[in-house]
Amino acid sequence: MSAVPSRDVPSSAALAVDPDAPIPGVLIDGVWSLGEGARLPVHDPVSRARIAWLAEASAAQVDAAVQAAARAGAHWRATSAAERGQALARIAEAVAAAQPMLVALQQRNNGKPRHEAEADVADTIATFRYYAGLCASGQGLDEQMVALPEAGVDARLARVPLGVAALIVPWNFPLVTTAWKLAPALAAGCTVVLKPSELTPLAECALQRLIADSGLPPGVVNLVCGGAATGRALVAHRGVAKVSFTGSNAVGQQVLAACGPRMTRVSLELGGKSSLIVLDDADLDRAVELAIGGAFWNAGQMCSATARICVARPLVSRFTEAFVAAARALRRGPADDVATTLGPLISARQHATVCARIAAGRAAGARLLCGVVPAVGEGAAGVGSDTGWALPATVFTDARAVPALWDEEIFGPVACLQSFDRDDEAAALANDSDHGLVATVVGGDATRARRLADTLQVGTVWINTPQLIFPQTGWGGFKHSGLGRELGPWGLQAYQELRHVIAPG
Repeated sequence: MSAVPSRDVPSSAALAVDPDAPIPGVLIDGVWSLGEGARLPVHDPVSRARIAWLAEASAAQVDAAVQAAARAGAHWRATSAAERGQALARIAEAVAAAQPMLVALQQRNNGKPRHEAEADVADTIATFRYYAGLCASGQGLDEQMVALPEAGVDARLARVPLGVAALIVPWNFPLVTTAWKLAPALAAGCTVVLKPSELTPLAECALQRLIADSGLPPGVVNLVCGGAATGRALVAHRGVAKVSFTGSNAVGQQVLAACGPRMTRVSLELGGKSSLIVLDDADLDRAVELAIGGAFWNAGQMCSATARICVARPLVSRFTEAFVAAARALRRGPADDVATTLGPLISARQHATVCARIAAGRAAGARLLCGVVPAVGEGAAGVGSDTGWALPATVFTDARAVPALWDEEIFGPVACLQSFDRDDEAAALANDSDHGLVATVVGGDATRARRLADTLQVGTVWINTPQLIFPQTGWGGFKHSGLGRELGPWGLQAYQELRHVIAPG
């Protein structure tokens, strides 16, 4: 492999990435190199232009990365929790200092509007700071004595790092999902091999450069950029003790099947098909505001999109009128335009997939209230001349009998409206899903709204609030939305085994 020392690689802060040269996307034992596998294009979703090449990591490089992590593990797990917390705090400060550069990379490689990219970087900083604080306090890391009913015998509980953790993150929230996995893994004493999405490597590589420069020992964090082949090699590696995957249900099931024979520990954060419920005593303006944010943030490319909007019948006419007007007003434009509120889809393939869902829904009888039925075909331009792979906010009604719209995750700016008469009917509409990630309830009576929230089969319910996610609260879902939890102390526990030692006292 053609190794390149970290100091000799052009800084990711210089956004003038050479579109004709592959970017170094492999970091093993502190040394950057080019991947040895296929060359994959990296695009700007706004201009649709190729802005870089990514040479994906080969199976041999994945093996070398896992071995490097294993070697580094002996030292890293022996460090104190306080030392690991200091390392995480340095990473948080490095990310904070580099915030403008990371925001710019998010905008360029994801097409995110600036306010969304800024929110992502802020979330990344908060996550590293949270786990630095857990380390400083020793919470969930220190040994504990266990009370026993028998005199003369003591029991101690130790939380042991699992070992090498393979972290596989998606393209819709790079940096954020990386921090959600990487910070607790490092806090627990695990070493890491990270595989970002091949669609969005730029900000991820910049983050790893910041981490490497923060003083973390070589080999503690290793990077293998690449596509499905790289991911399969990483998941199948016998040296991996834990796999944490965020992505689609189809790939998540493959990851689970691959981990089963070796009993590799696994966490899965998968899809969602979530509901926002508007009760008849809701404040109409607030309900519309929360529905717009829940359905169309990140152009609907989020597992927590509350795109099934269930409205109490007394409000449905006024809500529909106001919601459709707000959806039509969402502005699309260049990613560096601070006023942009709806960015593009990530790729030609994703654009074609969402277009096909919209066309199928219309053909199956759902009624289109706003948006368009675009031309279907991979590589089709977005609607508008300067908005890349963008689609306007699209709203359907009469879609409950259309699986392509109502039951299946779309991952695009598409929402469906449905009326209900009783609170228990609203709960049934929300719970009638294979997924169970999140829900939102909007209502004037706090007790009533909480009572309804308690009936929903999801991991997170927001009541009269936007989709606020804090490092202190767990993230994950019921049913097909995944296994395990991220964030909070539960995210730390995902990288630990429990050992009890019983001896004469």
